[in-house]
Amino acid sequence: MAKSEKPAVRRRFLPEEPPPDFFSSGCTLLDCVLGGGWALGRISNVVGDKAVGKTLLAIEAMANFGRRFPKGRIEYRESEAAFDEGFAATLGMPLDRVDIVRDEKMRTVEDWFLDLKASLAKSGPVLHELDSLDALSDRDEMKRDLDEGTYGTKKAKALSEVFRRSTDAIAEARMHLMIISQIRDNIGVTFGRQYKRSGGHALDFYASQVIYLAQISTINKTINKVKRQIGVTVKAKNTKNKVGMPYRDCTFDILFGFGIDDVGSHLFWLDELGQLKLAGDIVKLGKARDMALDIGDLSADKYAAAANELRTIVTKQWDVIEKGFAPARRKYE
Repeated sequence: MAKSEKPAVRRRFLPEEPPPDFFSSGCTLLDCVLGGGWALGRISNVVGDKAVGKTLLAIEAMANFGRRFPKGRIEYRESEAAFDEGFAATLGMPLDRVDIVRDEKMRTVEDWFLDLKASLAKSGPVLHELDSLDALSDRDEMKRDLDEGTYGTKKAKALSEVFRRSTDAIAEARMHLMIISQIRDNIGVTFGRQYKRSGGHALDFYASQVIYLAQISTINKTINKVKRQIGVTVKAKNTKNKVGMPYRDCTFDILFGFGIDDVGSHLFWLDELGQLKLAGDIVKLGKARDMALDIGDLSADKYAAAANELRTIVTKQWDVIEKGFAPARRKYE
């Protein structure tokens, strides 16, 4: 090589491979937060307190994965003995396509690993969901007496081994592994996070998408002077994202018996931005926040048409905002 020639150096900011395939979470705003939706070949962790919509988010993911990949496999592993198939069906879960394994066969981390290993031996794409990690024990815990505490160290070590053995296979099989976790109080902590989740640090290390959910308000409706709660408004924040920008957040409405209200949530977001005029005729369907109250009066066709139009508007607005925060130049040119 002549002295004047420089060695070829690959620009570090260019990806070596095409971006991973995505499928929708059921909420366009949440898709933007995630970097395009849930990513194939990756692990995600959905964390939240009780009754905040973790299982519902898993159900919405199964419904949208089924539409995105008609020949893909859907596996739901339930370890809490609390899954209601009838309720899940009303939210759009394609029960005829879902392989469900319940708690009697899904009691320990080791049981789950054997099941996951068998799934990875088959062809993809596949969505594999564990609901939830906290309800799993380990074999040593199942054998010991209650007064022989181990402080969860055995479970954490087992999980770390599971992820070390499975991460490459998950990418090759084009699997999306979604793990649901519950928030636990971090007792005795003065500074830093006041909450944690079980299972040690392995999941934090191997997960590409980590979403924390929190309920911020309730949605109420009054009929014949009777006021009842019909849903909740949830805030979602990604605390880790390796397929998009991290530390993005959004809010969306969850209606009981319906699921995520994409239309109402996006109208409210546009209203906050002062860009509700972009929604045009959709606004005539109702005020931004009142959409949740009147959603039952909309036909399926009207709702789908409004959702599709808003999806384009919201995505463009999100991109405009993200470009405004982007650096003016790259570090290595």
